[in-house]
Amino acid sequence: MTINIQYLHMPTSEAMNELLTHKLEKLSAKYDWIISTDVYFKLSNDPRGKNKVCEMKMEVPGPRIFATSTEDNFEKAAAQTLKDIERQLKKRKAIYSKH
Repeated sequence: MTINIQYLHMPTSEAMNELLTHKLEKLSAKYDWIISTDVYFKLSNDPRGKNKVCEMKMEVPGPRIFATSTEDNFEKAAAQTLKDIERQLKKRKAIYSKH
């Protein structure tokens, strides 16, 4: 699996890269049919303080899987996005295992 992490209009974080790479590799071991993952971190204009955005696009057989979340820090945003991605992967696996 190929992992591409991008930080849009902000400095990169090596610690965040390592954490996310580790978690995505665990997902890849569980679902070996994942081709690649693109992760985008960016800031939004939210007056309530939840302005950290994490978006993930996953290339898998069939339609792409996409999830996004907005939180008050990037770790929470990444964790929520990963949770959403894993839920979609479970659904996809259930559909393909029936065929």
